[in-house]
Amino acid sequence: MERYFAEEYDIIVVGAGHAGSEAALASARMGHRTLLLTINLDMVAFMPCNPSLGGPAKGVVVREIDALGGEMGRNIDKTYIQMRMLNTGKGPAVRALRAQADKNDYSESMKHTLERQENLILRQGMVDELIVEEGVCRGVVTSTGAEYYAQAVIITAGTALRGEIIIGELKYSSGPNNSQPSLKLSENLKSLGLEIDRFKTGTPPRIRSSSIDYSVTEEQPGDKTPNHFSFATADKDYKTQQWSCWLTYSNGKTHEVIRENLHRAPMFTGIVEGVGARYCPSIEDKVVRFSDKPRHQIFLEPEGKDTEEIYVQGLSTSLPEDVQHKMLHTIPGLEKAEMMRSGYAIEYDVVVPHQLWPTLETKTIENLFTAGQTNGTSGYEEAAGQGLMAGINAVLKIEGKEPFVLKRSDGYIGVMIDDLVTKGTNEPYRLLTSRAEYRLILRHDNADFRLTEKGYNIGLVSEEQYQKYRDKKHQVEEELKRLKKTRLKPTPELQDFLASKNSALLKDGILVSDLLKRPEMTYLDLLPFFAEDSEKLDRRVIEQIEIQIKYEGYIKKAMDKVDKLKRMEAKKIPDNIDYEAIDSLATEARQKLIKIQPTTIAQASRISGVNPADISILMVYLEQGKYQTISE
Repeated sequence: MERYFAEEYDIIVVGAGHAGSEAALASARMGHRTLLLTINLDMVAFMPCNPSLGGPAKGVVVREIDALGGEMGRNIDKTYIQMRMLNTGKGPAVRALRAQADKNDYSESMKHTLERQENLILRQGMVDELIVEEGVCRGVVTSTGAEYYAQAVIITAGTALRGEIIIGELKYSSGPNNSQPSLKLSENLKSLGLEIDRFKTGTPPRIRSSSIDYSVTEEQPGDKTPNHFSFATADKDYKTQQWSCWLTYSNGKTHEVIRENLHRAPMFTGIVEGVGARYCPSIEDKVVRFSDKPRHQIFLEPEGKDTEEIYVQGLSTSLPEDVQHKMLHTIPGLEKAEMMRSGYAIEYDVVVPHQLWPTLETKTIENLFTAGQTNGTSGYEEAAGQGLMAGINAVLKIEGKEPFVLKRSDGYIGVMIDDLVTKGTNEPYRLLTSRAEYRLILRHDNADFRLTEKGYNIGLVSEEQYQKYRDKKHQVEEELKRLKKTRLKPTPELQDFLASKNSALLKDGILVSDLLKRPEMTYLDLLPFFAEDSEKLDRRVIEQIEIQIKYEGYIKKAMDKVDKLKRMEAKKIPDNIDYEAIDSLATEARQKLIKIQPTTIAQASRISGVNPADISILMVYLEQGKYQTISE
């Protein structure tokens, strides 16, 4: 096909899913002319799988994106149909906000945001190959032969990259939700020297709401207490009319249907080639792996306020359609369920993430960045977090500025990217609270305290949002000072109150901060005893005060570990260091260090196969100052 020069931009983003949307908005808002190319304009920020955001770890990521000036939190706050805080009976480190989205509204709202953004052009087009000159990415070529040039390119192709849908014995080329796949770009990336892997994900059937008997299921309503993903959303905008989700369970009959048809299950017949997600298995995988379990949870989740489609969460499958029908009809409440869309598995290509720097720029091709499921992750939130970071770093790269890399102690986004580029992944990567060693300080409630300053310095947080954050921070700091110097006397009124709470009576005066450390005490409980005429603080300020006081000791221990980590992060490893010249390194350590090319001693210490003894040898070698580089 004949090529022709179309236009030139500062940044080109390929793919307008959750990663691409954040990357393009970040680039444009930082003042750079940005082109966002996507296969189908009707699928911008589409949710082909579960129409929800948040949950453990993932919900914190959405808050972090918002604190840095990203869009996901604001968009879900405009388009949710249910908001719910999970794990409220547990500590703050594992509490998680979750929103059920109106699938169509979410996509349309994000598309409108992109369309209205200054410096951003949203265009439909399929990218078939990259323009690479002397190891530097200069632009892209579309299927129509158009050449678009830019100083940096970000690929966020998601599951469209050589995508194939699988239902039973049927297998055909397709992107998610039967969209057009990207067939040529993956081969082009291989030809440019990038290592490509094959992963798999899947979805459950969608069923008609009016065909469900909800009376035999458990209702899961939304919260009446306001909560938002964006720190900019006001409590007055909280939606009181919400849609419930519903809980039911698989049973012995369901599992029997599955076992009788395992010979037709693609994941067991060899039709599926890609590696699936361990933490989001199909129902047939669960029945085989957890054969001792008599039942599995099935959540019935509405896809929107104006549709009958219900997402059957927990029943992800690629079994043939006839088996899916039989399966559904064994589940309480779904005996007469009408299937509107069958479940399917989708295989797609990914860029093996050890080939990336912590900025998400590829090591092989300069000025080429990748983000989202292209890097082997699963989930909209993980994708959006990477997209935001790729967009920021692409801009900083072409401006000749220092890169922006979040440490593991800065946020879950930092944990995720460090895991990907340092440890890699042999399956679709999912963020979990257990992956974060500093999860007590990486909470959903303090994402603004951790990251707003950084977002403001980058230029993504508005002056108005930054001032609100400053005011909140000042209120928290001043009230904490007051509580730590205000002493309460054991008055009859206070003693009676303590008795009513089954709390130990006072023998002497006590600081308000010490009394608040008692598990049964809340700030509002004690307020009348020390501040009758004080100005009422916002609930989010009070939340911060209570957490910082009640968990003070634990937080201090965590911060001590962070300080130790920062000292290791400060010890940089020179570019292109020749690990072959370090004789004392173990062979495995040398091979892994050459492969990952860590930028700091801290990152090197997290590489699987690099032991403490190897780190000590490396540190001594660097301190001698006589290290060799490959170029030498």
